Amino acid sequence: MSRATRAVVIGLDCITGLQTARILAARGVPVIGIASDPEHFACRTRVCERRIAADTHGPGLIEALELLAATLSEPAVLYPCTDNAVLSLSRERERVLRHYRMVLPDAETVETLVDKVRFLELAAAIGLPIPRSFLIRDVAGAREAAQGLAYPAVVKPPYKTPAWQAATREKAFKVHDAAELLAIHQRFGGLAPVLIAQEWIEGPESELYSCNCYYGLEGKPLASFVARKLRQWPPETGTSALGEEVRNDAVLIATLQLFDAVHYRGLGYVEMKRDARTGRHVVIEPNVGRPTGRSAIAEAGGVELLYTMYCDATGRPLPEARVQRYIGARWIYWRHDFQAALHAWRGGRLTLREWARSWRGRKASAVFSWSDPAPFAADLGRTASRALGGLARRLRPRRRRASGAGGEPGEERLEAPDPLA
Repeated sequence: MSRATRAVVIGLDCITGLQTARILAARGVPVIGIASDPEHFACRTRVCERRIAADTHGPGLIEALELLAATLSEPAVLYPCTDNAVLSLSRERERVLRHYRMVLPDAETVETLVDKVRFLELAAAIGLPIPRSFLIRDVAGAREAAQGLAYPAVVKPPYKTPAWQAATREKAFKVHDAAELLAIHQRFGGLAPVLIAQEWIEGPESELYSCNCYYGLEGKPLASFVARKLRQWPPETGTSALGEEVRNDAVLIATLQLFDAVHYRGLGYVEMKRDARTGRHVVIEPNVGRPTGRSAIAEAGGVELLYTMYCDATGRPLPEARVQRYIGARWIYWRHDFQAALHAWRGGRLTLREWARSWRGRKASAVFSWSDPAPFAADLGRTASRALGGLARRLRPRRRRASGAGGEPGEERLEAPDPLA
């Protein structure tokens, strides 16, 4: 393989970026990583031939890519690893395609699938099952949703704006009554153009399924992989901490139905949940144009998802390993799985034996790597520092109360508790 055709991972400073860089480098692809936070633990990786500190979305990203292009001997393949990076590349695609190889659907499809409001309209139009939903644009809309939904319910933005990410780490909030829904709107409604309130689909985390796929330049599905969550963090509304590959044809068919309907190209992902009450699978959300946290489970299961895109974009022969064989592969983010398992153990839903047994089998790790250990060590170091800081914050109010000193109560944070903080 020529060393000239590089891959540029946009968003190296996240787990998805780290995994993408490692997977491609293991296939002999030279990788350049772009990170807005070069101090992030994922940026400690040794697999990138170059690491560039620059914006990972907006005008700063496009300018950084143009500067980088002048140093490359031929167009590199772009791997955006966040929704904001995908949107930025799509909106400036004419500038980007002068210098790079990029596989994305048309601009209208990108905007539709990234925006959860537009996606709900599309899903309803093509007959995909979706939860009962309300769009909250103002106080009146919040009251209508509060009165019209059964509880529990979930409230989330159509996409995570920078303002939303600055205010909370949560991607969604589970609410248990009308008052809680109205409180979420009052606090977070100004951080997104609209909030989506939906019925809560009953069932354990293990009923959350996903399908990662790649549609080639000719608009045909070239690889797909179905998996499910076993644990997630934070509980109920978080991201996967432990997952396993499974066969679920209903999820595969719904994913292909969606992407066929919009003449898709590029990396795609659909998450669905099986309703414990009815048995039907309901679409939770798609991801468009980028790898996901669980893309690596496909590689562990023998499906060359990300490398298929690289070969397709560069005109190389496609890898043969593109069909799921159901060998029981798993994916784990050790730190988050420890947090999720500890939470379940405290709640009496998981024993230590069950926890240890759940790790068995062939695995891909989100962060840990024997050949690239620095990101894992840095993640543990950051966690230990935060844990010590949390302990110090807990001790300070106790000393004030013991001495009779007063103090203002801290601001309430509507986030899941971190047992390591």
